Amino acid sequence: MLAFTERLSSPRPDDAIAKRSRNEIARSLALTAEERTRTRYRFNTPEGESIVLCLPRGTVLRDRDVLRSPAGDLLQILAKPEPVLTVTADDPLTLLRAAYHLGNRHVPLEVTATYLRLSPDPVLEAMLVQLGVRAIAEVAPFNPESGAYRHSH
Repeated sequence: MLAFTERLSSPRPDDAIAKRSRNEIARSLALTAEERTRTRYRFNTPEGESIVLCLPRGTVLRDRDVLRSPAGDLLQILAKPEPVLTVTADDPLTLLRAAYHLGNRHVPLEVTATYLRLSPDPVLEAMLVQLGVRAIAEVAPFNPESGAYRHSH
């Protein structure tokens, strides 16, 4: 069983951790958006290895974050594909209106320039369609915003 207690960062392709990590990261763990909010949890890898997270309370892991164990082992976190609704619109204002209405409901939401993504919910899906956007059910990585007041580390 390996315990990971420190979050190093979310590497960008050009930063030092990403360059170093390509050679040193021997493990990865795919987690859903909800699982990436758990700071004290035991996960089993598909290979049968037990991995324990012992991170500071409030830590929200992002896709490609790198964690380190006390022994120096590195683990990369990946966003696991999960059921989602991907919302698109013909124009930016319609998409912005959809984001506004979802935000008023405090829905965990992934926001990009071309789409919104949220967990499936038939009531919200009906509201979105009524607003004039397309809501497509699919399985994809989900990376919701962590919130304006949440510390990212």
